Amino acid sequence: MPSDKRHARILAPLLLAALLSACATTQVSGPGTPKAQASAAMAQASTLASQDATLTGQARVDNAREIERLLSSLDNNTLARDAANLPATDPLYNFVGRALLRRGLPLPHPFNAGAWKFDARPPADRDGYRPPVKLAVLLPLSGELATASAPVRDGLMAGYYGESRRRPEVEFFDTAGTAGGAIGAYQRAVTSGADFVVGPLGRDEVTAIFQQAQLSVPVLVLNRGNVAPPAGNAGFSLAPEDDGLIAAEYLINREHRNVLVISGSDDNGRRAAQAFNARFSERGGKVASVLSVGDAPGDLSAALATASAGGVDAVFLAVKGSTARLLTPQLALAGLGGKTRVATSQLLSGTGKAQDDVALDGIVFPTEVWTSRGIAGLPPASVTGERVPTARGPAARLFAFGYDAWLLSAYLEKLVSGAKPEIDGATGRLQLDGFGNVLRSPAWSTFSGGSPVPVRDGG
Repeated sequence: MPSDKRHARILAPLLLAALLSACATTQVSGPGTPKAQASAAMAQASTLASQDATLTGQARVDNAREIERLLSSLDNNTLARDAANLPATDPLYNFVGRALLRRGLPLPHPFNAGAWKFDARPPADRDGYRPPVKLAVLLPLSGELATASAPVRDGLMAGYYGESRRRPEVEFFDTAGTAGGAIGAYQRAVTSGADFVVGPLGRDEVTAIFQQAQLSVPVLVLNRGNVAPPAGNAGFSLAPEDDGLIAAEYLINREHRNVLVISGSDDNGRRAAQAFNARFSERGGKVASVLSVGDAPGDLSAALATASAGGVDAVFLAVKGSTARLLTPQLALAGLGGKTRVATSQLLSGTGKAQDDVALDGIVFPTEVWTSRGIAGLPPASVTGERVPTARGPAARLFAFGYDAWLLSAYLEKLVSGAKPEIDGATGRLQLDGFGNVLRSPAWSTFSGGSPVPVRDGG
């Protein structure tokens, strides 16, 4: 018996420790803990992703937004770990992979490349260069959009002629800037023997192309339409929505969570603000207030004071530079002048006089790498603008866009299945998500002394 008591005295602390450990384990994996919440979010997102392909219209849009909201609740480490456990064929991997890319994180493995067609192309070079055999370019060479298409055309051809290796035959087809014109141009491109198509440029044109029952030749469209790219096709744009998405990621990645949005009343301002609001909310941020203003914003002191009192830690400006100049004194008076202020690329509109633009000092905005600090493969923007009218002033952005359209046509397979799926373009670092959307990480600039200057560390 004494021996039994001695054993009991020895075992008691061990049993107690084991019991406490079991309780602790139960707590860690309980339904209210971060680990359990992350698992539940992934499980729910997986269920929604499995039904995504069966949905259409607004139901599919809402489904995708809910998946993105669920994934936004995961920290970077959890998201990366869970992505690594998903095969490329899992419907959820496209969503998780896109979330990783938006956060600037690498993919654990490429997206599923099954729908892409590259067999007609000769083998790729070591750097991934694998252009098509015959490239068709669909642009509005006539009509209302002809002026906008000229710098895109010239930028694409600058990239084309700057390449010393094998280049495809290139043929241009006029869309006239209409949906019907785009469909006709695409059909003529297919008949001509093209194995890849770049364009069209207009929003209605893009929608019309992607609404076709079957695209026998893959397409890289140059705008956002109302229809997502069908599998095996891609979309690249400089649309206002992209600026809004980029700004939301910029602020979230810098731990800003309570933002005041000031939007212009024009179409560009509204679209950028709507995209920002949706993405920022999905990523866990709070849009404290949205103020819509005209070119002359008027007195906003009461609304700005309320926002300041509510703990706003950043301001998003989807307005022209001329409007922003009128807003900055009011922001300062409301105590918001020292907050992080991020604008769209539209901030450059209506600027150019340093003595006036000094009011914009400190506002950060996305811009093109080429115009900001230059890229290999293109002469400096200032030199190019002197020689090529379509690369001058505001048109330089579209010239860089056209240059990148060429790069995407030549390096698309690398983006789809390469070990390091990104290329350094004139408009920024380019990547492709699992849904065929080109994601762009731009350069960042700010005003200093009334003049735009690069932000070296990205802000």
